[in-house]
Amino acid sequence: MKKFVLAASAAMAAAMIPGAAHAGNPDGKFQFKLMGTAVLPDGELTDVDPGGVLPDGSDTKADNNVVPTVVFEYFLTPNVSLETYCCVTKHNVTGAGALEGAEIVDDIYLIPATVTAKYHFTEGPFKPYIGAGPTYFLYLKDKAGSAAQGLGVDDVDIDDEFGFVLQAGVDFRLNDKGLGLSIDAKRYFIDATARYYADGEEVLKTEHNLDPWVVSAGLALRM
Repeated sequence: MKKFVLAASAAMAAAMIPGAAHAGNPDGKFQFKLMGTAVLPDGELTDVDPGGVLPDGSDTKADNNVVPTVVFEYFLTPNVSLETYCCVTKHNVTGAGALEGAEIVDDIYLIPATVTAKYHFTEGPFKPYIGAGPTYFLYLKDKAGSAAQGLGVDDVDIDDEFGFVLQAGVDFRLNDKGLGLSIDAKRYFIDATARYYADGEEVLKTEHNLDPWVVSAGLALRM
């Protein structure tokens, strides 16, 4: 399914962006990107409340995902811009260490709402940049995995969370109509709190270190 979504997105970009590029402007105020993005979280377990519930050496990890993303950027000056992007990514949390292989939380859908301020170092066809800004992870859906359910957990809630992101990348101009290629890497600094419930009562709370890398590549159109 991931491959199908990415292939469909690439086909749409190939069909639409070259035509739109006739109206593009390499020095325009707006830039739009259609990219494939790898989301690579950690998921390490950092705290358990109440303590002693899990065996010594317990840990967790979150799996990776690849999703299509749409990026919107506005240039305040030739070298300074503001950027945000849109995607929904899905992950599962499984056990590590003493919990190796345990399915803990499944089908976690989240929106990593992010805004960065970027500085572009040159104004030529090859434009490296750096950026930084706030992020807010909005969790849309999740459910208890089979291992958690086997212990009587019937519901899981992951708290929405604020964090910070650093960014670096490069835009490469393909023609004088605003069409280009873009490669981007973001490092997020953000944690997660998961709450586990049985019959409506919270029975366990765990803290996790997410700190994902988010790496993207795709087509850009400046207008």
